[in-house]
Amino acid sequence: MYTTGTAFLEALQEAGVSYIFANLGSDHPAIIESLARAKKENKKLPTVITCPHEFVALSAAHGYAQATGEPQAVMVHVECGTQNLGGAIHNAAKSRVPVLIFAGASPYTQENELVGSRNEFIHWIQDVFDQRGIVRGYTKYDNEIRTGSNVKQLVYRALQIAKSDPMGPVYLMGPREAMEEKTERVTINSELWQPISPGAVPPQIITELANDLLSAKKPLIATSYLGRNTEAVGELIHLSEHLAIPVIESIPHHLNFPANHPMHSGSYWNTKQNELLAEADVVLVLDSDVPWIQTKNKPSDEATIYYIDVDPLKEQMPLWYIPSKRFVKADSYIALQQINQYLEDNCEIDKDIVSKRWEKYSDIHDRQNEEKLRIEQAESDVITPEYLTACVREVIDENTIVLNEGITNYGVISNHIGVNTPGSYFASGAGSLGWNGGAAIGMKLAKPDKTIVSLTGDGSYFFSIPATVHWMAKRYNTPFLQVIYNNSGWKAPKLSTLGVHPQGVANETEQFWVNFDPPSDLSKIAEAAGDAFPIKVKNRSDLKEALIEGMRLVKQGRSTVIDVSIPHVYSKENEGEKVIMEIGK
Repeated sequence: MYTTGTAFLEALQEAGVSYIFANLGSDHPAIIESLARAKKENKKLPTVITCPHEFVALSAAHGYAQATGEPQAVMVHVECGTQNLGGAIHNAAKSRVPVLIFAGASPYTQENELVGSRNEFIHWIQDVFDQRGIVRGYTKYDNEIRTGSNVKQLVYRALQIAKSDPMGPVYLMGPREAMEEKTERVTINSELWQPISPGAVPPQIITELANDLLSAKKPLIATSYLGRNTEAVGELIHLSEHLAIPVIESIPHHLNFPANHPMHSGSYWNTKQNELLAEADVVLVLDSDVPWIQTKNKPSDEATIYYIDVDPLKEQMPLWYIPSKRFVKADSYIALQQINQYLEDNCEIDKDIVSKRWEKYSDIHDRQNEEKLRIEQAESDVITPEYLTACVREVIDENTIVLNEGITNYGVISNHIGVNTPGSYFASGAGSLGWNGGAAIGMKLAKPDKTIVSLTGDGSYFFSIPATVHWMAKRYNTPFLQVIYNNSGWKAPKLSTLGVHPQGVANETEQFWVNFDPPSDLSKIAEAAGDAFPIKVKNRSDLKEALIEGMRLVKQGRSTVIDVSIPHVYSKENEGEKVIMEIGK
């Protein structure tokens, strides 16, 4: 029997979807029957990954798409499953990750008029007026499947929109009767449904930008997610080296520029003024939602700003503006190719100016590295986040992918992890915590030959739904190393409160309602759920050996969770929050 459900699954396969991250329900009989029939008949369809929680399902699809650029499918149960996607759909939307979400819907008949008619009490309870509206603020496209006659066209259109810049999630829903409908097979030519071609910079703006860069005394490049296309990194290196332009990263969530490059001038969390940004006379912003925060860190009023981004208007951000000489909607890889080609074909470079600038900024790079090493090796029995990150840096190699969801230690991790290979570093790019666990599974499925290392705060670890994450990692053979920066609480709300009320009553009484005392045995949660190897580290002298053992076990195929005690959220060693102010240095 060939149904709409069968055609839907076929369309995913034909469009190149490899995995369906699924949390199935009473609205999916057509899908389940079609999957079972395909297995019996050895028919090729996307592999189904059973996900006990929808947030983890979408986080896994998110991680897969970050690693490959290819959207996967997430399948959830009516409006309840849609709502359980929760913050994960915020993450996918804000970080512009392509993914196709399919949800069933309650049957629309109740007297057995059609196959799939209501036959369970929950079909009335889960019937809502606007199921698609739950996610409409976060999706690029939503639609309802009403017939099998054009279901393949809907799937292809949804994926075309998801993969076109700015990329993002799309949502389809289908009631039981529609999915059970008998239909005829339709053949689709996938070549006619490709994403739109990436955009380029108008030639006159290339000329203008190149001339401004050439005449600048202190040019600067700022980025956050240019490295989503690994090829763009090479073009950025070429431009930086050609004119000796330093590169800074604002809250980076990709590897945008090698940490060991002399023109790399650090990443920052915008907690204080960046000196290079303050003195720059021309700033080229490439792919960054928040290149600076005006109340903390900004360029001078006299600086000339060029803004090139896949989404330069940020239309989904109600309050957003960075006045610039030119705003350009373009693919950064193509834009950099254009700039580099124009400079080579049309411009004479003053080698003396470039040489002096190279010497200046490479010296800054060296001094920054010396300062990082000094902070990492500070004499103390305490395991600082800097020291922990430095130890992780020692055990990883070029075949490692690092995930960063350290939150209050995000800047420490991005500055001290020292990765250099494009495609080797990722963060969620958004604000809903818990991405790191599911993303690690998605990354491992996408890159099975890589070692995945997830660095997370204890708050983010709780949010990731670790029982689900580690059950899935065990079942689907996606082992990864998870290192918990455990300060026994949510430090971010405390810092936010101090930022607004530095001398307030909360500070005076140390009442922030963010601590996790008494502590849970976090690594044991992963052991119970998925046989992950648990390690707790409280002493600095035990840390390196634990990380070495963790990497060994993961490479042998067993997930490992290392729960590392760092200064408590209320520790007096952080009095004045000196540690957090180091972020961005």
